[in-house]
Amino acid sequence: MVVGWLGGMLAAVFAPAAVASNAAATIAEEEPAPPRVTVMGNYDNAVGTSDAASEGTVTASLIANRPALRTGELLEFVPGMIVTQHSGDGKANQYFLRGFNLDHGTDFATYVDAMPVNMRSNAHGQGYSDLNFIIPELVQRIDYRKGPYFADEGDFSSAGAARLALVDTLPQGLASVTLGSYGYQRAVLADSFNTGSGGGRLLYGVDAGRNDGPWDTPENVRKASALLRYSSGDAQQGYNVTAMAYRNRWNATDQVPQRAVAQGLIDRYGVIDASDGGKTDRASLSWNMHSKSADRVTEAAAYIVRSRLDLFSNFTYFLNDPVNGDQFQQSERRTMTGANASTAWLANWGGIDVRNKVGVQTRYDHISPLGLYATVARARIATVREDRVNEGSAGFYVENTAYWQPTLRTVLGVRHDVYRFDVNSDKVTAHRTSPKLAVILGPWASTEYFINYGGGFHSNDARGVVQAVDPATPLVATRGAELGVRSEWLPGLQTSLSLWTLDIDSELVFAGDSGQTEASRPSRRRGVEWTSHYIAAPWLLFDLDLSASRARYRQDDPAGNYVPESINKVASFGVTVKDLGRWQGALEVRYFGQRPLLEDNSVRSRSTTLMYGRIGYQLTPSTRVTLDGFNLLNRKASDIDYYYASRLPGEPADGVDDSHFHPVEQRTARLTLNHRF
Repeated sequence: MVVGWLGGMLAAVFAPAAVASNAAATIAEEEPAPPRVTVMGNYDNAVGTSDAASEGTVTASLIANRPALRTGELLEFVPGMIVTQHSGDGKANQYFLRGFNLDHGTDFATYVDAMPVNMRSNAHGQGYSDLNFIIPELVQRIDYRKGPYFADEGDFSSAGAARLALVDTLPQGLASVTLGSYGYQRAVLADSFNTGSGGGRLLYGVDAGRNDGPWDTPENVRKASALLRYSSGDAQQGYNVTAMAYRNRWNATDQVPQRAVAQGLIDRYGVIDASDGGKTDRASLSWNMHSKSADRVTEAAAYIVRSRLDLFSNFTYFLNDPVNGDQFQQSERRTMTGANASTAWLANWGGIDVRNKVGVQTRYDHISPLGLYATVARARIATVREDRVNEGSAGFYVENTAYWQPTLRTVLGVRHDVYRFDVNSDKVTAHRTSPKLAVILGPWASTEYFINYGGGFHSNDARGVVQAVDPATPLVATRGAELGVRSEWLPGLQTSLSLWTLDIDSELVFAGDSGQTEASRPSRRRGVEWTSHYIAAPWLLFDLDLSASRARYRQDDPAGNYVPESINKVASFGVTVKDLGRWQGALEVRYFGQRPLLEDNSVRSRSTTLMYGRIGYQLTPSTRVTLDGFNLLNRKASDIDYYYASRLPGEPADGVDDSHFHPVEQRTARLTLNHRF
């Protein structure tokens, strides 16, 4: 039976296109497909919706129905992604995916609509991706991809990419107030209305909050975000113009040495340098348009972002400066501009239906000053370096999708990127070409199969690229491949399995003494992911994500070949109950596995298991109250672990090698009153 099935599948794949089309038409006439009932769940990962098994969409219902401790945890809805924090909540989160400690965003690209979030040549870390400016209630969906297989994805996207699409309108106005443990306060107000001229619509949203957290030194987060969007048109043709603003101030409890807690110098939520913290501001203006006809889709976007960041950190305490301490300030003032355009059209080549797409993406960053300073209690005492950086890029791509058979299509693409780095008038130019290929087979029995290959890259910090001694590779190449399967064999179930591998020519690893990532040896990652979403009933949904990976350096070294901080095992399980009378609820369990902290694997982090929960009650048709709980089991676990040398007062001049950890927040509750008007 298996041989017969395989023979039939191969015959269908390699039969002439005209024969397959006629056969498909005949089958459609003789054996009409059974009626299909679709119930929208937390994910839209249906068969036929993507070019890779690891590609998908997170729906707004999941974002609305699951609790999140921090704004950045929006990305934790991407299967296999872990989002943590090793400092104050005004700083970009720490991200883990596919065997990577992505630091604050390197090798994972994030966008809000078409506007990039990752910051090149950032004061704190390459690819720094701070999502705190987003108002989660205004996110319509999250489209995610993994691997360097897509021609329209460029810098920072080797491990994956996520595009957060914002709503144009709201069906009703929204007003909510949240109060929680440790001084947590948040208020949101948003609404949209017709402007009365030309069919335009205006959307506004404001989000303000503060939080102290469980830390001995109160975090004193003071955060505010605002959005104003004008949109016009419909799904076929339209545009929007969006203005966004964000401001945050905070104190930080960074990772602390394990020995300080063991000796009773501080408790788990204590701090060595209480003056750590930061401030950031961001303002943006963006424009997006789309035009769709029967055989062509054209899209264009442009944006300008003004941002500033000041971070005060002390990871080694008194190791480098026994008198003043090792606190330093990382500071930048940035203007980022860019424009994108693409067009896709249908054609027929020799009887083969094809879809062609061409696009261009440009970006320019002006960063001045970009500085690193020695500080004491946030007061500057010395300038380590201060630079003026201009970095520009242009990416061009073409992509062809050929529909060879009803059960066979291929996607062939190529991308070429050109970069120009300018640091204090010292210039370097670099370019890279990245091929892309996907083969999609099926569906048979509601199951399809994927073969993906692609080249990608991440850019390096411009300061390292142009330095006279030991310059860094401007654009670090990556190569990845994936075998995947996606199935809907059981009504209500969407499940996918992928086996993947990824090579990178230069690994970036965290350096405790500088607080930044530094280039290291080439590496290879391999892994497996299994993602399943099941709609058991219209009111009951289950989500299960499992992933395991292996990361090793490709060049042997006596120090060892393990990649420090590389994530190994991730598991998450979620249950959503909605519209059960007046009640709703959600429960999520997330497992974050052990990781090597040194190249020889002699020191490893502990695993972390957390449980989040929500229960909600509809007081009236327009008013709902929800209670969220975080770390319900009150686990004493870590958000992050590092291993490096630091020095406390009275310790040897060379410091002490030790594990440094940032604890997860202890059990936390938040109560929200939500009103629609």
